[in-house]
Amino acid sequence: MTQTSRPRLLPWCGADGQPALLVTDGAHSHLSRLTDSIEATQLDTGREVLRLSRTMIRSLERPTADELFYVSQRLAECLTDALRVADSRGLRLSGYEA
Repeated sequence: MTQTSRPRLLPWCGADGQPALLVTDGAHSHLSRLTDSIEATQLDTGREVLRLSRTMIRSLERPTADELFYVSQRLAECLTDALRVADSRGLRLSGYEA
């Protein structure tokens, strides 16, 4: 398999919940540009959720259990997205194993 034909893990799952992969000839297709945009948005969202959660935790007003549960759910979602982006990028490097 050549460098340009390495599969790219997409930032969404297939209909059956399995990982969705994109294989291209290395050209910047519409789908690869869309994937780049979604990954960038996911990482930006993760940074913002982390910033907001730190602000909430450092606040003089103690967060409620419901607020902590909610923010922990959002942080877990963002971490899942970030790890998927890392795996996707790593799969395109030689010698990487997820």
